[in-house]
Amino acid sequence: MNNELAELLFPNIDKTPEETEALFPQRNLKEGAMVTRFGPSPTGFMHIGNLWGAFLDSIMAKETNGICYLRMEDTDSKREVEGAKELILNALDHFHIHYDEGFGKDGSYGPYIQSDRKEIYQVFAKELVKNGQAYPSFMTEEELQEIRQGQEIRKEITGIYGHYATDRDLSLEEVKKHLENGDSYVIRIKSPGDMNKQIILHDCIKGDILLPENIIDEVILKKDGIPTYHFAHVVDDHLMKTTHVIRGDEWIPSYPKHLQLFQMLGWKSPKYAHHATLTKKEDGKIRKLSKRKDPEFSVSYYKEAGIPAEAVRLYLATLSNTNFEEWYLQNKDKTLEDFTFSYKKMPVGGTLFDIEKLNNICRTYFSRLTADAVYEDCLVYNLEYDTSFAQLMKDNKNRLISFLNIERNAKRPRKDIATYKDLKQESFYMLDSLFFDDAKVTYREMEEKKYDITLLEEYATIFEEGDSYEQWYERVKNFADEHGYASEVKTYKASPEEYKGHVGDICEMIRFAITGRTKTPDLYQILSILGKENLKKRVKFFQKYLQEL
Repeated sequence: MNNELAELLFPNIDKTPEETEALFPQRNLKEGAMVTRFGPSPTGFMHIGNLWGAFLDSIMAKETNGICYLRMEDTDSKREVEGAKELILNALDHFHIHYDEGFGKDGSYGPYIQSDRKEIYQVFAKELVKNGQAYPSFMTEEELQEIRQGQEIRKEITGIYGHYATDRDLSLEEVKKHLENGDSYVIRIKSPGDMNKQIILHDCIKGDILLPENIIDEVILKKDGIPTYHFAHVVDDHLMKTTHVIRGDEWIPSYPKHLQLFQMLGWKSPKYAHHATLTKKEDGKIRKLSKRKDPEFSVSYYKEAGIPAEAVRLYLATLSNTNFEEWYLQNKDKTLEDFTFSYKKMPVGGTLFDIEKLNNICRTYFSRLTADAVYEDCLVYNLEYDTSFAQLMKDNKNRLISFLNIERNAKRPRKDIATYKDLKQESFYMLDSLFFDDAKVTYREMEEKKYDITLLEEYATIFEEGDSYEQWYERVKNFADEHGYASEVKTYKASPEEYKGHVGDICEMIRFAITGRTKTPDLYQILSILGKENLKKRVKFFQKYLQEL
């Protein structure tokens, strides 16, 4: 009867499981090499959780000289969004997430898009029917809804199992009658699970987890013959020789049904690693990162915000292994690729997504680049998002690179830039057109400061462009002494009543007049880049501003 039923349901499937298996031979990899897969659904934009999963898939495979492949899981055609596949590929490319084979590339285990593998799934669904492990279910949506409502009222496990599985033992004649009537149906497994028994998930990250056996007669083929996610991923992971499935821990409750499908098909299950869910702290409470509330949930946010792709990768690495951040800070001459990741160092509980920590990583990342690299990367960004500033960058290339070089190779390099956007804000006073447009606004913020404009005018006449740092500072100290300011801060602190201020106050006056800020990178180097004539021009500009108050 089972053979006849299988032929009745799948008349066009003539391949055997053995013939299908032969199309997907064992991979020629060294022992211990991981085969991982990134399996996104093209149902919307790519989010940071997807990217984190892809990052883990990529680095764990690469570390073991294994294979990471991209499989497009598009079995939910109703929710598919046009252009989503391209968005996924673009995101992987932008964030340098490497995969070896799969959708968009060559490979011997395709097709790598599930909608093109319909007959493959049906081969194994047919085999389950032949073996008496699966059956057609003609239950209507109304019947299913009525059962679910009753189960919820009685606080029972929801789903089709036990006496609720009314089509489980239909006779061949009854099935034929349904088919003759044109009744639609799905294919369900005959779950051998026992609700009184448990299984153990040996999770690579979380350790052993005790879970109840699956008792639900899960749907494996929908009415249109397309597989459910659960069935498709089991078949594909087996045929594509996946060794490790890395996914979010929201999938842990699904493990019993996945394990059961592997066992029913007579296949060895891959190992599973369930990483923590990304969370956010808000008003003292922890909640899941949300696509509706949090702009940083979408990966497009990072590109638009000017956050470097490599910095995002570094942050994902800090989320992935608890010891990565310390290693990165201690190893200035190494890159992410030099670090060895481990499942044992992955966080077990919820993982807090901290934008401020990401910003700090960005600042460290920028501080380790050459000035030329910062300039070029910022130019690429601004050519897309701020074309007027990009033109200013081109017109002032040498000045900007010199500015970016200030304190770059110091023992404690400056960390004033966290995004490509920040260059404009941090360097505006180095660009005459921006400075003279914006300085009055900046000056206004410091109106409580009382600066002696006559001192500034005089200083502009004694500044010498060719002075070394030592010569320049000695000249400033002498200038301070001549005008009633202590040439040493400690001297001022010992007898503050004897002085108008100290040499630091003189430097602050100069800095504020020529930059509109009280804190900047090294003043001597800024003056050297701007030059004497520009210094005079800016002092006059400041004087005019003060006169207009």
